[in-house]
Amino acid sequence: MKKNIKLKGNLKNYMYWPLILTALLVLMNIPLYWVSKEAGAMASLFIVIYFIVVIFAYNFNKPALINELINFATQYGTVQKKLINELEIPYALLDYNGKILWVNEMFTEITGKDKRYHKSISTLFPVLTKEIVQQDEEFKNIDVTYEDRSFRASLRKIYFEEMMAESGIISMEETEQFLTALYLFDETELKYYIRENEEQKLVAGLVYIDNYEEALNSIEDVKRSLLVALIERKINKYFRQVDGLVRKLEKDKYFVVFKNKYLEQLKEDKFSLIEDVKTVKVGNEMAVTLSIGIGNTGVTYNQNYEYARMGIDLALGRGGDQVVLKEGEDISYYGGNSKQVEKNTRVKARVKAHALREIIDTRDRLLIMGHSISDVDSFGSAVGIFCAARVLGKKAQIVLNEITTSIRPLKESFSEENGYPVDLFVNSEQALEIVDQNTLLVVVDTNRPSYTECPGLLKRTKNIVVFDHHRQSAEAIESPILSYIEPYASSACEMIAEVLQYFTENIKLETHEADCIYAGILIDTNNFMTKTGVRTFEAAAYLRRCGAEVTRVRKLLREDMATYKTRAEVVRHADVYKGAFAISVFYAGSNVASPTVVGAQAANELLNIVGIKASFVLTEYGEKIYVSSRSIDEINVQLIMERLGGGGHLNMAGCQLQNCTIEQAKNIIRRTLDEMMKEGDIKL
Repeated sequence: MKKNIKLKGNLKNYMYWPLILTALLVLMNIPLYWVSKEAGAMASLFIVIYFIVVIFAYNFNKPALINELINFATQYGTVQKKLINELEIPYALLDYNGKILWVNEMFTEITGKDKRYHKSISTLFPVLTKEIVQQDEEFKNIDVTYEDRSFRASLRKIYFEEMMAESGIISMEETEQFLTALYLFDETELKYYIRENEEQKLVAGLVYIDNYEEALNSIEDVKRSLLVALIERKINKYFRQVDGLVRKLEKDKYFVVFKNKYLEQLKEDKFSLIEDVKTVKVGNEMAVTLSIGIGNTGVTYNQNYEYARMGIDLALGRGGDQVVLKEGEDISYYGGNSKQVEKNTRVKARVKAHALREIIDTRDRLLIMGHSISDVDSFGSAVGIFCAARVLGKKAQIVLNEITTSIRPLKESFSEENGYPVDLFVNSEQALEIVDQNTLLVVVDTNRPSYTECPGLLKRTKNIVVFDHHRQSAEAIESPILSYIEPYASSACEMIAEVLQYFTENIKLETHEADCIYAGILIDTNNFMTKTGVRTFEAAAYLRRCGAEVTRVRKLLREDMATYKTRAEVVRHADVYKGAFAISVFYAGSNVASPTVVGAQAANELLNIVGIKASFVLTEYGEKIYVSSRSIDEINVQLIMERLGGGGHLNMAGCQLQNCTIEQAKNIIRRTLDEMMKEGDIKL
């Protein structure tokens, strides 16, 4: 490509000075004509000769001057090339396509490739592709590795146009495409020490025995110390393998610290301690289970301990027998496949009942809120709290946006004719106008803010009480003044029935109020077939004494023919996946007022089929896809739903999917099942 070389800058001005002086001589010549025409003519002749000589000298000396400049630049470039060639930093020059044009000695020493190696840079560093080299960024750093060393590759574009523009001597009218200068900075040792520093950080952990008292009470006195010793040995042996330090805090609580470099090993092992400790048997009928909370990535060791404490609280709130790893905002769960152990003692229920009474006494009014698309359990537990507030003479209102077919028969009995306030039920807009800082907000049957009827209420008051039987997740209501979350309870109505027994002496419930609470237990236990313990029947017996009648409740829970047929169609069209999972779809286009309730009922029905270990029913409703999942005992559907952003119980859970179609949602569930089977979280 031909290039025209021109002088520019100071050198150009210096070469033009003789020509500029010619103009000055012309100006000086004009006055001479006034003095003497002969003198003026002779001066003019001299100026013309001077101008001709200057032009001739300029054209004659310009090539020689440029050649001298080029020779100097060449010699200067040779010096620069020598300096770059002997530079301590590996350096290479790449063309537009990433092909190596030139390398210095240090680059050759690092890679073993000399100046005759003209292949693509990606043959040495695969990450430095042609597309990377051609990107528009003028300057970028990329981490690369070569053999066992780590480098920071610094790429800088070199444009001929810019290079010539910076020159104060010559310019080039036409340019070719850019070149790329590559510098390699060896960061192997730096990264080693960074990694070593991270690995040496201490991780804090708390280990609690879930059922310490229950397990000891199930064996003879002489064997109790042996059982405790074996459990401690298991815990110490497990953490000793990772150079961990275990210290006993209380009879059933341990504090653990170990290095961060072993945490990945424990993750891969999926914290097998929680399964291993169940094998300890010295005559105890009840297997011992552990809850473990681990905190990591905190700025200080105290913060790691706080993370561990939050993790153990979350593990216990989810029913125990699991590990909760909290790393900053990220929370991971391991285990949690065991059924929750029912506590026979009612001490906790009595304490919570007295605390609730004291809180209600100091507030002006109550707002009671369940989860969105309220069901019988949510409605019944809200009615129970209303009854508690009525005993203390406090005004209480229930936040209810949508009246589903399942709760409509129950709600009809709470009319003005039956002596209830006309404003007993309010919607979200009305609740937001009512609430103030002295209002007590009671949340029942959910502990996740996004699932409540009106999440905005949680931000309007700090006086919040939570009653729920679902396992806790990372999303939780912040700083409630009273929280009663028991995953082993069959339903929120069971919990409220226990609280009412200790709330005040001889509390009076109307028959239809007792029916509502009893109906909540009946629905959530599938007619006392699932998640039913001694305390469930005791709560039902209490409600029976308060006037609840099984026949009347059964009539209230009956459904119309359209709903029954729709549920049967959902069951009929179910697909069986992997021979153990029933997946079906409920299309809400039919004449059903509460499609999500029907979907949950259909999921229960699918478990009656031989060979089905878990069922999933998808319902498209309100621009979301609601997934109801159920199991009997072998599959933990809560873990499956948590993978999809939901939660629930071991054998009853759900989630909500957005921005996807029904077919995509079914594929998501199948893919999640495949992943969990591959990882060992699901065993068929």
